[in-house]
Amino acid sequence: MRGCPIIDFHALRCKRRERDLRHTGKSTLERGFFITVDPRLFVAGASPRVIDRVFERARKYRSRIALPEPQDERIAKAAARALELGVAEPVLVGKRDEIVETFKRLGLKLEGLEVHEPTPDSTEEYAREYLRVRGLEEERLGMARQLMRRELFYAAMMVRRGEADGMVAGAINTTANVIRACALTIGYQQGISTPSSFFLMEIPGYKGGEGGCLIFADCAVNVDPTPEQLAEIAIATARSARWLLGWEPRVAMLSFSTKGSASHPLVDKVVKAVEIAKKLDPTLLVDGELQADAALDPGVARRKVKGESPVAGRANILIFPDLNSGNIAYKLVQRLAGANAYGPILQGFAKPASDLSRGATVEDIVGVIAIVSAIAGAVKGG
Repeated sequence: MRGCPIIDFHALRCKRRERDLRHTGKSTLERGFFITVDPRLFVAGASPRVIDRVFERARKYRSRIALPEPQDERIAKAAARALELGVAEPVLVGKRDEIVETFKRLGLKLEGLEVHEPTPDSTEEYAREYLRVRGLEEERLGMARQLMRRELFYAAMMVRRGEADGMVAGAINTTANVIRACALTIGYQQGISTPSSFFLMEIPGYKGGEGGCLIFADCAVNVDPTPEQLAEIAIATARSARWLLGWEPRVAMLSFSTKGSASHPLVDKVVKAVEIAKKLDPTLLVDGELQADAALDPGVARRKVKGESPVAGRANILIFPDLNSGNIAYKLVQRLAGANAYGPILQGFAKPASDLSRGATVEDIVGVIAIVSAIAGAVKGG
């Protein structure tokens, strides 16, 4: 990575594992951000890959991204590299003495990086704000103080208060804790009550979607979403596509049936989800139920779909009916089509935040920081 002014990413086939999310009892999150950097692969004048465009958007915004695990040397190195690349303004949340020691030990320059050390006064202020946010009585102040003494929750409160634009965590904390901190402190977007995730799929030789790219959701969090949750996943993913890449979303709600070609309760679930999504956002281009070929192939769409559809044959976002189908689909496309799969990126929170694999590399972390920075800048309307 050293000395490379432009980043080019390749999919990292790394070990993934599922982790139960204790706060829902119905969800799992597949850990791991599957990207890595190889600067030798960048060729001047070559067509920009989608992740290069993400980096350019991140450089435009240079969002303030809170990093509550600076004691991890990968986070320290990623913060320094993100600042060097200009993709974000990292904010290291933790004890200054420990951060200074970590940077000194690693031979890194702390100059230009902001260090935010929680103080008793700021912790007390955040704890009282937590009570207000959660609608809790004063008698719960002790619990709130305990939470805000944890850098993860403290950083999430910084995001809520606008003192940071987004957060990246998970190098040390579990996914369950990252999601819990975001849900309890940052809260959810309007109309959203379910956290979810997406993959940005870059498919070599594919001419459809958006410049050969598709977004898949939810492939990592919700095992068996209800119609209401499916609708929320569609809405959240459309917003993510707009903020991250500037796409006009065309959302296909997938099934093994196309417009009534099969009758089954699983089909009914998708049909209901489409109805709910349209009510939640009447302007969204969303359709279903659609089989994958009808969603992606204009010729198939003409044969299978009667009447007009704003999505059939030209979808750029695919919403899968459950975790089985979504997880299997992204892995098949990744392995058989040689696709780069960037993700999973968390979504649905009122302000951007995402998880990391605890096995993430420095380059992985830089990539997540850039993605969150790009989304955060767009959310702010910058």
